[in-house]
Parts: sequence; C-alpha cells; structure tokens
Amino acid sequence: MSTPTNPPTTLLATLAKLGPGMIIAGSIVGSGELIATTKVGAEAGFWLLWLIIAGCVIKVFTQVEMGRYTITWSETPLEALNKVPGPRWKVNWVVWYWAVMTLLIISQQGGIVGGVGQALAISQPLTEQGETYNDIQNERVRAQVELAMGTGDRAAAQERFDAATLAAGDLATPRDAYLWATIIAVATSVLMYFGRFGLIQAVSTVLVALFTLITVVTLILLQFTDWAVTGSEFARGLTFSLPPAGEADGINPMVTALAAFGIIGMGAGELLMYPYWCLEKGYARSTGRRDDSPQWLDRAKGWIHVLQLDAWLSAVVYTFATVAFYLLGAAVLWRTGLNPAGGDMVRTLAEMYVPVFGSWSHGVFLFGAFAVLYSTFFVVAAGYSRLVADGLGLFGLHDGSEATRMRWTRWISCVWPFLALGTYLFFQAPVAMVLASGVAQAVMLPMLGIAALFFRYRRADERLLPGKLWDVMLWISCLGFLVAGAWSLYNTLA
Repeated sequence: MSTPTNPPTTLLATLAKLGPGMIIAGSIVGSGELIATTKVGAEAGFWLLWLIIAGCVIKVFTQVEMGRYTITWSETPLEALNKVPGPRWKVNWVVWYWAVMTLLIISQQGGIVGGVGQALAISQPLTEQGETYNDIQNERVRAQVELAMGTGDRAAAQERFDAATLAAGDLATPRDAYLWATIIAVATSVLMYFGRFGLIQAVSTVLVALFTLITVVTLILLQFTDWAVTGSEFARGLTFSLPPAGEADGINPMVTALAAFGIIGMGAGELLMYPYWCLEKGYARSTGRRDDSPQWLDRAKGWIHVLQLDAWLSAVVYTFATVAFYLLGAAVLWRTGLNPAGGDMVRTLAEMYVPVFGSWSHGVFLFGAFAVLYSTFFVVAAGYSRLVADGLGLFGLHDGSEATRMRWTRWISCVWPFLALGTYLFFQAPVAMVLASGVAQAVMLPMLGIAALFFRYRRADERLLPGKLWDVMLWISCLGFLVAGAWSLYNTLA
C-alpha cells in the first residue's frame, strides 16, 4: 500500500496535480456541445442561453460533493451509490437505474462514432457514390442558406435547391459513413487493448482545445458580419424566458433542450466518471485511510482543495465552449432554418463556420468535428469501462477485487467500441441517439442529487463539512436536477 502524501502548498505545485477535470472536459466538449447544444440553438434561437449556462454551472456542486466523499472514504462512485437508502435487490435502486442508463450511453457512443464516420466520409469519401452524394448535398445546403438569408439571386438559388433535392432523392445514401465508423471502432478497440490511452488523450486534448479556440474566435469574428449576435438577442437569452410557441413548426425546443441538459457540462455519466479519475490520479491514495489524526485531516483538506480547483477550472473551460457552440447554432442555423439531423448532421453543423471562413469552413469544421467527437468517444470508452467493471462486481459477476476490476476494465474497453458501432449501424440516427442518452442522463441527475445530499448529511466527516453558502448551492443544484429530470421524463412520456 502506498504511503500518504501531503498536498501541494503552492499554486504551481497545485496546478501540476490537476488532471481529472481536464480529462472530463475532453469528453464534455463533444457530443453535448457539438451536437446537442447547437441543435438547441438551431431550434430555440437565443431564448435558452440561460438554461445552457445553468446546465453547466449547477452540476459542479454535486461533482465536488461526490469527489469529497471519494477522498474521505476511498470508495468508488458505484460503491458509494449502493449505500443510498431505498429499495434494493442485490444492489439498490440507483445502481439499477444506472445499469439501464448505461445501455443508452452506449447508444450515445454509437451516435458519436456515427458523427466521426460522417465527418470522415465528407472529407475523404471511400466510394464514388459517396463523392457524388457529397457534391449534391453540399449544393443543397448552400442553396438553402442563400434562400434563408436572401443573398444572391433568389430564383437561381431556388432552382439549385430544387435540383439538388431531386437529385438527392434519386440517389441512395452511400455507405461511406458506416465504413469509416467501422474502421474507427476497430482502431479504437486495438488502442484500448494495448493501453495507448495516455498518448491518445494527450493528442485529443490538444486538438479539442484548438478547435474550441477556433469556435470562440469564429463567434468573435461573427460580430463583424451580418450574422452578428445583437445585444438584445444576448440579453433575451439571459431572461429565464421560454421560446414562443410555434417558433419551429412541429418541433418543441424544450424537449431537445432538456435532453441536452442531461449531457451538457457535467452529464450524469461524467459525474459518475469523475471520481474514478480522481481515484486513479491518487487523490484518495495520497490522503490515506481515514482516521482521527490531525495529519489525516490536514491532508484531506488539502487534497479536497486541489479537487475543487480542478473541478472549477474545467467548468470554466467547458462552459465557455458550450456557450460558444450554442450562440453559433442560434446565430447561423436558427436564422437559416437549418436543423442538424440524420445523415446530414455534420454537413449542416459545418454551416455555422461559413460566414467567417467561407469555402474553408468545411475543412475547418471537419477537422474539429473529428477531434472533438473522437476525443469524446475515446475518453468515455476508457472511463465508462471502469464504471461497468465496477458495476459487474456489485452485481456479483466477479469477486470485486481491484485486480479483477482492472482485468475486466481492459476487456470492456476493447468491446465497448463494437457495441457502440452496432447501435449506430442498427439505428442510423446519430442526433436521436445522442439525445436519447441525454434524456436518460437527465432522469439520472435527481438520483445523483439525492445521493450527494445523503453523502453531505449522513456520510460526511464532520471535520470536513462545507460552509452554509456551499450547502445552499448544493440544494439549488439538486433542485435543478429534479426539475430537469421530471420535465424530461414528462416530455418523453407525453
């Protein structure tokens, strides 16, 4: 067993110990932002900016509370959740729902690998049919944008749009995206087997950071074009208002928004994965086994401080990224009536960058889409394989030891990409698959809120209790979870 380690005492030393939050940020700036958040902007315009910001910020309090519990007791998140009071059969009700949610997270992963496949199929089609399909669909989308914005010759744009739509209808959907998705799944499984996580994560983090920066710059440069976000539009998004009824024909933006609420920022899946990365980073190991000594208390306070800084810095990163994606979706897609869906999801999302980058936009976006979506796919596969291996032990399918759990983790991480690929090939609807997981995670959020309150008031070490302001924010966080989860469940059933 390793010897406990004193926490860092200087800012630079503390920054060197950060990491779990950035790993999570690498998975957060992905399907939730690139797909779900922009789709909310495309459907609701600027009205729901407040909901997007709230969805990022309020989850951090629960995230830190779960991390505090992990450092205090050195338990995995699922072991901790299994102690929440309530009905149980082998495991308790929260862990049972987690098992159901996991199936839909595999579906979300299928949507993500499908998005990666689409991006690669557009940039590098594998068949002649794929090249023809790309040309036709690109022409159709560009003509639709011209019609919506009233630029150029309207009659000519309408003629091009009609011709491209007719040609697309006569052409079968090519298989390029499915072929690329298969290649990506196989490659990821091989990388997982040989344990190349560190290298891929380092490269992915750099690429995601670069694309996020490009997105923020795009939003800034957009302010110098006809597509600029006005002060009144931005202010409207912060007024806690809902989109007017009938804003989009046949579409209820709140359904999409609340589904997105479950996966933007810290989704339920990330809230569960975060303590695992804290364990692997060594926060609990460095604190040592809990005892009554003042030395343990000092170490625990110090490492909890490191965890809090890690959580809040990562929250700043993904909140800015989320807001940028949302505003781009509202400024370009909503104004033009474009809504990312189906096989044209990536192609439609690329239009957000056209007003700034022009003909270069598709190359810029395809690079970013690959970096962001693949990073999410890889990080979630690595992180969730740890959760699933832990869960199998709780269900009695293995002895629950750390050595056994690590063996299962390796094999699950190899199989996970193929499970995701199977859902994509079966459903072939990336956006719907991502949003279905969002609904499941939104319903999971109130359960995690209940667990966080249980940890705070029934399992917390009295020497590590937070202040009253923290308690108030934790209750607000849990109340927000309850509202979002209940509304998502109601809308889904309705």
